[in-house]
Amino acid sequence: MLTIDVTGMPAECVTFAASPLAELTSMLHVLAEPAHHPATQAWAAATLAGLKPALADRLLEAEFLWRSSRADFLVPARPGAALEDELDDVDRLPDDVYVAAALVTTCGSSRLSFRRTVSAERALELALARGPRQAAFAERLLSDPGSVRAVVRRLLEDCADAFFSDAWRRVEHRLAADARHKSEIHARLGLGAALEAVSPAAGLVERGGGAREIQLDKLQDNWASGVGGVTFIPSVYNRPHLLTVHAPGWRPVVQYPAADRHDAAPLALDVVRRRLDALAHPVRLRLCRTLARGPHTTGELAEAWELSAPEVSRHLAVLKKAGLLTTTRRGRYVSHALDVQATAALGADLVAAFLR
Repeated sequence: MLTIDVTGMPAECVTFAASPLAELTSMLHVLAEPAHHPATQAWAAATLAGLKPALADRLLEAEFLWRSSRADFLVPARPGAALEDELDDVDRLPDDVYVAAALVTTCGSSRLSFRRTVSAERALELALARGPRQAAFAERLLSDPGSVRAVVRRLLEDCADAFFSDAWRRVEHRLAADARHKSEIHARLGLGAALEAVSPAAGLVERGGGAREIQLDKLQDNWASGVGGVTFIPSVYNRPHLLTVHAPGWRPVVQYPAADRHDAAPLALDVVRRRLDALAHPVRLRLCRTLARGPHTTGELAEAWELSAPEVSRHLAVLKKAGLLTTTRRGRYVSHALDVQATAALGADLVAAFLR
């Protein structure tokens, strides 16, 4: 769970806005990891096929900035109207800030544990453990950050010419409309309602003494301060990820999947874990095997598996609490059946929770 402390944060410090730079690097992530994004695999295949070999090679050299995670400066806290404006803002970052953010992704180190005071030797050691290309990139970044920054900016501009500008025109109005809609919900109904609209994996927790926290359903437990403001950026290409920038010194940013009427609500990680735990017991697995074939009463299950009725009832209660059973009453008899759709989706739900 990522917790962002927003105690005392004024309402006007919450920003919903589309970002060309964030969407461009979402596209670059899709090109690097198309299997994570089934909805855009056709786009990724067509785009990769259309890239000039030289540009494809340059993307490979810098992909550490967006492949498994995203360098924080590529997800702007204050989105601009145009890609060039946001790239100009990146250029204004001090070298040490830029280098530290880039090394986090290149070296595969935690944003919270990585410090700007890390030695160059340790950074190169971490990068080498990831691979020779990562090590070469980290070495160039540490020895000549100015030239690497210029190369990365030129690469992003060339991607804009090659494929981003056309793709951005297709999604720009949708993203702007989504951000505007979330802003209206926030203004009318408050932050909690806006977070519910952003994602079922996001919520607002009100604590005693006026303390307020944004909670995001992520695999790692982290904390960030959002008292100075929080930015929410809709994305088409970043689906299904709920990407966050939360390192100390950075304004928290959440990039979320733009609303799509075809989307099913993602399950919370706790629900996925509860379902896995429910199925981990050998007796419950046997009961599910029977229930998958059709509805049965508690008595029928007890007789079939030579168990006591109270024992079967206890196991059925666990399965039902996990959302894996449906029940039907006919007179004084209650029949139980396995929710096959929920059970079949469990693998996809687990992967979605990992990717989120």
